[in-house]
Amino acid sequence: MVSTSRPLADALAAGPVVLDGGLSNQLEAAGHDLGDALWSARLLAEEPEAVVQAHRAYYEAGARVAITASYQATFEGFARYGIGAERAAELLTRSVELAREAARRAVSGGVDGPLYVAASAGPYGAMLADGSEYRGRYGLTVDELVRFHRPRLEVLAAARPDVLALETVPDAEEARALVRAVRGLGVPAYLSYSVAGDRTRAGQPLAEAFAVAAEADEVIAVGVNCCAPDDADRAVRTAARVTGKPVVVYPNSGERWDAAARAWCGAPEFGADRVATWAADGARLIGGCCRVGPDTITELAAGLGRAGPDPLVRP
Repeated sequence: MVSTSRPLADALAAGPVVLDGGLSNQLEAAGHDLGDALWSARLLAEEPEAVVQAHRAYYEAGARVAITASYQATFEGFARYGIGAERAAELLTRSVELAREAARRAVSGGVDGPLYVAASAGPYGAMLADGSEYRGRYGLTVDELVRFHRPRLEVLAAARPDVLALETVPDAEEARALVRAVRGLGVPAYLSYSVAGDRTRAGQPLAEAFAVAAEADEVIAVGVNCCAPDDADRAVRTAARVTGKPVVVYPNSGERWDAAARAWCGAPEFGADRVATWAADGARLIGGCCRVGPDTITELAAGLGRAGPDPLVRP
């Protein structure tokens, strides 16, 4: 295992830490088809080396945290493909191991550490694969959502990632469930909402949503991902003000998906100048999501280096 010489929470206290970009972006660029409901999680079983290579590309680009290919990996989702609980647990564990292997190879190739692994846990709607991950309001109680999330979080935590990435959460009620579900696991977490304007995708004000994690000791950073860069600008300030915690931010490129044309349109709006502003407003874990690749992560790391503390967070 690559040794992380200090906990990620301590690294965040020292200055900005660079997250990776979109894992699916890198896998698709390498020619892999992610068109089914398991998305990148399918490759955990079928092409694990492809996952290692994608993670390594981001580490070599300047990221110090890689997010695992477990966003859409759930016991229920795997079961639809005939994968039983024992094998599903093995694949969840593998997602962390593959990121660790990528870190080992990156360090062997000359990348400076420490390198961290964030074990991804997507929202309930990601398992449904019907777009509800961008709406929330599933009709489930908080207790029901805790029962859904806790088993896979237990498996991911047992694989000993540096942090659990509770990401792309559309609904403050699901965030309440996730904060409960990570209690007692012995691994810190960050909580990241998907937002539209100044509200969650489910419509709650961001100040209310961020407050869900303000007093949770297990949650070391709070923020947003998989949103427009403009929305991230406002959210970073709100998260810092409401929680007093380091802020995590990794939006999309700013391009828009045209469903009719089945193509991305518009120009990217994600730039190093914007990233420096996020850091000044309290962001400490900074990267990109959809349509953000290794080249952009390299620019992001360089921009943070010019703006202030060393974003590589060397010991």
